[in-house]
Amino acid sequence: MHTMSSGQDEQVVSGHLNLAYIWTISSVAALGGLLFGYDWVVVGGSKPFYEPYFHLTSEAQVGWANSCSLLGCLLGSVFSGLVSDRIGRKKLLIIAAVLFGVSSILTGWAQGFSTFVLWRIVGGVAIGVASNISPTYIAEISPAAWRGRLVTLNQLTLVVGILAAQVVNMLIAGDVGGAMGHAAIRDTWQGQYGWRWMFTAVAVPSVIFFFCAFLVPESPRWLLKAGRRARALAVLRKIGGEAYAREALAEIEAGLERERAETGSANELLTPAVLGVLLTGVGLAVLQQWSGTNVIFNYAEEIYRGAGYDLGGVMFNIVITGAINLAFTLVATATVDRLGRRTLMLWGAAAIALMHGLLGAAFFLGIQGPVVLLLTLGVIAAYAMSLAPVTWVLLSEIFPNRVRGAAMSIAVSALWIACFVVTFTFPILNQRLGAAGTFWSYGLVCLAGFIFIALRVPETKGRTLEEIEAGLSRRRDR
Repeated sequence: MHTMSSGQDEQVVSGHLNLAYIWTISSVAALGGLLFGYDWVVVGGSKPFYEPYFHLTSEAQVGWANSCSLLGCLLGSVFSGLVSDRIGRKKLLIIAAVLFGVSSILTGWAQGFSTFVLWRIVGGVAIGVASNISPTYIAEISPAAWRGRLVTLNQLTLVVGILAAQVVNMLIAGDVGGAMGHAAIRDTWQGQYGWRWMFTAVAVPSVIFFFCAFLVPESPRWLLKAGRRARALAVLRKIGGEAYAREALAEIEAGLERERAETGSANELLTPAVLGVLLTGVGLAVLQQWSGTNVIFNYAEEIYRGAGYDLGGVMFNIVITGAINLAFTLVATATVDRLGRRTLMLWGAAAIALMHGLLGAAFFLGIQGPVVLLLTLGVIAAYAMSLAPVTWVLLSEIFPNRVRGAAMSIAVSALWIACFVVTFTFPILNQRLGAAGTFWSYGLVCLAGFIFIALRVPETKGRTLEEIEAGLSRRRDR
């Protein structure tokens, strides 16, 4: 929307913005990110308890239990992409809240493994919808100078959800003792009921999200596209006043006019310029997952047990990883609009590659204990400052308005496919390559990602969505 030529200009325009309102509606949308993080990571802390309950022993069973929800994420991403331009962003936020609440309760009280998998997949649908719609909604209601920070807010609430799940899991688990086998765990309260309450707890923020979602306005871009000009103008007035609303409305209308003058979304995606941007988005989505960082959250038990920790130590270390994740996401929120997207992504890919190399070396040399913990925390810190939040910011920015819904759906679908692959294959890779070979493999992916970012990713900070699209149009016309 508004373009900032200097820090002074930003202060002047910010003075006319209703920042309290902007942050409030962005925070409500970002509750989708909180539920995304909670529902996604709750499996890591409950894993030592539901696996004995369901008698899961093989690498394939363990991988399937951890990754099945990611198929739902893919379905939810595709669904939201197909209907978001028809029914709007707000209704999808409400749908996601309902799915989160229902699936969490029914997952927690599943009696058989097949039923557990079914409701985990439904919960994954909710994650897929939220991962697509929440950052898109925030980007569409945000002034340009604040968009990076506001979209990163979605990542911030995501890591708050991760940490909340880890803390609640640890509190519910209580004193789990030291080394315990599957049979011993299965006979404990935690093995019979504790893990159920870990899943059920996500219903509480789901209810809050459900009611709050009714209070936010629809995206002004979607309202204009649906022909509801008066309502779009009213929303923009609340965001920045009359002058801001008129200017933003004119920019959005100009973008929609360009959209109507060009080909349909399906054909537009296949034009060389747009296809190039789409492939860049897909590449970023795959890199975020194949960097291997998320396996630390989902398979903390295997990683930290392999480093010599007992079950009690594993549960405590999981909470530490969540705290580091939150702390460095706060750093990313403060720097993404100052340092820029490209700089953070390049730094992050290089740092994660280095940490994975050192982590692999530690496992290869038989080093255990705090060294492994510190290296995994280093991976998470670098990821939280770069690939985790900035990928979502870029995906919400780089696609042209006329194909944003479809392109975002494709990119997020690629992200969830990549997430499923890395989550399902970790137990298999760990068994065949060992921990050292597995982490070295992730390090090589990050090195390739560094080269990809250097060659393909543009800088988008401080530019409106319409300016980014206009730049794409100029490149296409050359």
